[in-house]
Amino acid sequence: MCAVPVIIPAIDLKDGKCVRLKQGRMEDDTVFSDDPVAMAARWVEEGARRLHLVDLNGAFDGVPVHKQVVHDIAKAYPNLPIQLGGGVRNMNTIEQYITAGLTYIIIGTKAVEDPSFVTEACREFAGHIIVGIDAKDGMVATHGWANVTDTKATELAKRFADVGVSSIVYTDIARDGMMQGVNVEQTVNLAREGGLPVIASGGVTDMKDIELLKPYGDCIEGIITGRAIYEGTLDLGAAQVYLDRA
Repeated sequence: MCAVPVIIPAIDLKDGKCVRLKQGRMEDDTVFSDDPVAMAARWVEEGARRLHLVDLNGAFDGVPVHKQVVHDIAKAYPNLPIQLGGGVRNMNTIEQYITAGLTYIIIGTKAVEDPSFVTEACREFAGHIIVGIDAKDGMVATHGWANVTDTKATELAKRFADVGVSSIVYTDIARDGMMQGVNVEQTVNLAREGGLPVIASGGVTDMKDIELLKPYGDCIEGIITGRAIYEGTLDLGAAQVYLDRA
């Protein structure tokens, strides 16, 4: 597994703009930029080694909505690993995104509703599939977090440990966009119990969160940050330098 987690800036797309939501509520958004491609450029300049794109409209509508923006970002950075989630519900969508130059495709809602789809996607696009697990109080949520299920996050992760999933993006909904710190315990627990590298998401606020996650480089592959870097409570470059230090 990985030794040094990477800081992964999130670019959340809604109606063509770069936004941040609070706890996944579409109506509770803050617009940070009208130009997502320029936003990507800013994070790359600050030292990002990977980008996290979310098609928010896609997550709620079930079909990709921001294909052009995604294509433009991928084209601008052909050598940068880029992962995307939101609206991925069929193989055709995955194929289009991979062809466009994305490295990883995140399957969320569909992974819960149809686990065999993940198995098929891993077979077809080996090494390119991530499962996104969004949870509230340890229980999985779907459809842009609108629906909380009775499935435990750890059980869902275990289900995909042997099918070829690259990693799990784990988002604690209660923390997301709230600037209240990462749920380190649940994130590490999911990685250890689930048996897959985890990318932590939701609640990253400042260097303290990075410091808390650093010791778990054996199981935490990356740390997604959104509001913290947009509002300036976390310096992306400084955070990565800190993680790189032995």
